[in-house]
Amino acid sequence: MKKAISIFMTLMLTMAFTACSSIPNTQEASSTTLSTHGETTFSETTAEVAQSALHDESMLASISSETQHILVAYFSWADNAVIDGEVDAVASPSVTAPGHVAQLASWIQEETGGDLFSIQVTEPYSSDWDECLARANEERAQNARPELTETVENMERYDVVFLGYPNWWYGAPMALLSFVEENDLSDKQIYLFCSHGTGGLAGSVEDIESALPDSAVVSDDVFDVYEEDAYSAQHDILNWLSNLEY
Repeated sequence: MKKAISIFMTLMLTMAFTACSSIPNTQEASSTTLSTHGETTFSETTAEVAQSALHDESMLASISSETQHILVAYFSWADNAVIDGEVDAVASPSVTAPGHVAQLASWIQEETGGDLFSIQVTEPYSSDWDECLARANEERAQNARPELTETVENMERYDVVFLGYPNWWYGAPMALLSFVEENDLSDKQIYLFCSHGTGGLAGSVEDIESALPDSAVVSDDVFDVYEEDAYSAQHDILNWLSNLEY
């Protein structure tokens, strides 16, 4: 009898164990589902945050570019010459308004939305080629700084300065150096553009860099154009600005 009861109890325990094994572990299943759901939500949220961050970064870059204060300052013989009578054929293209550099400056101003400033001396130059050349060479020999009619108001508000000039007999016009030294260009981003003859840039870039404060950053990408091509260089100068991201 005891043996029969023992066998009966063993059979009952076996059936109970089997039945328990066949019941799903709802707690485990629930935990797995929660984990999978949570992982999907995290992934989607991460993607949304990343996309939002990229959008914000793009917006910040755009805002930074748009809020830069830009000055386009230039020296032009045409803005600094007294025209008395007829202008000789050699000087005519350079000394007749708007002048090569002034034209380049106007295109830069239109594209960037910057403020335009014409660098002018208190004692104008002759419109005669030989007389202007003689004075320019004398100023260079004396390392002179011609007096200017005015300086830029609130120079500290500008972040970027485009400096334009003609190559005057193998260097920068001394009046341009007057401007550089009279206006504080510390911590400014400087871009140079130049109209020249067969001498190219010559030593003009070095002249300007030596006059600038150490904290000014001068771009190596200088726009230069042969003076006879200046009036047809709008496409070229806009490409240059585009490469500079302006």
